[in-house]
Amino acid sequence: MEDKVMITCVSCPMGCDLNVEVIDEEIKKVEGNRCPRGVEYAKAEYFNPTRVLPTTAKVKGGILPLVPVKTAKPIPKGLLEKAMREIAKVELEAPVKLGDIVIKNVLDTGVDVVATRDLAKK
Repeated sequence: MEDKVMITCVSCPMGCDLNVEVIDEEIKKVEGNRCPRGVEYAKAEYFNPTRVLPTTAKVKGGILPLVPVKTAKPIPKGLLEKAMREIAKVELEAPVKLGDIVIKNVLDTGVDVVATRDLAKK
């Protein structure tokens, strides 16, 4: 089976548009990359796309009702919606500190959800 896809590389600030040719589940050609990282990015993005998930979590007793959080590392793109639902179930108690673990090992990915700022009590 042959597949041709276009992927925008985000490995560096160049933002190259990569033309990727896949034959029999193997990447045969990557064109458009201006640095060597583009080829590795194309492989990862085609076979196992991942993303860091930034969002907010509810906070009880804080100076604000929400605190920004994110996954500490990228998680599989297919799990983003489920991870959002898990984060929506959480209600933290103020104060919250930058780096506090909000959810340990979200969805058994081995990745924690962490707070990305301090949030004081009322």
